[in-house]
Amino acid sequence: MEIGSGGTRRSGQPPRLDAHPASGPDLLASLRRFFATAAAPCPYVAGRSERKLIVELCGGVEAALVYDYLSRAGFRRSHRFAYRPACHACDACVPVRIVVARFADTRSTRRVRNLNRGVSGRLVPARATPEHYRLFAAYQRSRHADSDMAAMSFRDFRDMVEDSPVSTAMAELRDATGELAAAVLIDRLDDGFSAVYSYYDPARPRHSLGTWSILWLVEECRRRGLAHVYLGYWIADSPKMAYKARFPALERLAGNAWVALVSD
Repeated sequence: MEIGSGGTRRSGQPPRLDAHPASGPDLLASLRRFFATAAAPCPYVAGRSERKLIVELCGGVEAALVYDYLSRAGFRRSHRFAYRPACHACDACVPVRIVVARFADTRSTRRVRNLNRGVSGRLVPARATPEHYRLFAAYQRSRHADSDMAAMSFRDFRDMVEDSPVSTAMAELRDATGELAAAVLIDRLDDGFSAVYSYYDPARPRHSLGTWSILWLVEECRRRGLAHVYLGYWIADSPKMAYKARFPALERLAGNAWVALVSD
């Protein structure tokens, strides 16, 4: 999620712009402003270090064009920066996305839908509220107590939610009584949604609310005629990230092409 502290230096080449319809002088100039973070301990695979290739997203139309393209090139967003792993001798982080048109429920996803028949969702403006912060903090204490995010103040949370140069929204999932059960911070792309960060009520472990949040995003994209739900990185060696492989119609980025994660 976070780019991380530590010094930066110019490094590497930005993604290729082959046949990108929005490629122009402004986009090309933006994609030349890349930096790499210093090496730091990997938060997902013990004993490894991580580095990230990052670029600052300027505001306005240019930021949206650049970010749409970078998302298809495997980048993620944190605040006003887009980033992707640039680790030496490690390619464990695999960008993945759900292809909405090919998504079909499995026995497992049907079970999650049945468990959450009383939980409905809607998109609202990306605004930090005390209600959302309480749910976020409870989730962090329960699921990620040893992470830096568990110590985030309300101000930190507000920055995460609201400090965005692109079109960002919050997916709220509420139960039949109106209580907030889960939420997903999303970025709106020209071809879908990018799930930036999700959190849910840890007191409802049997409801698989994390999975339900993604299923709701798939259905919302289908309703809006959007093609993809970007899920970030699948990491087979990390229990925190390996779960993404369970979603149907999942694609991974392999070189410059998106291909099925598992061949039919």
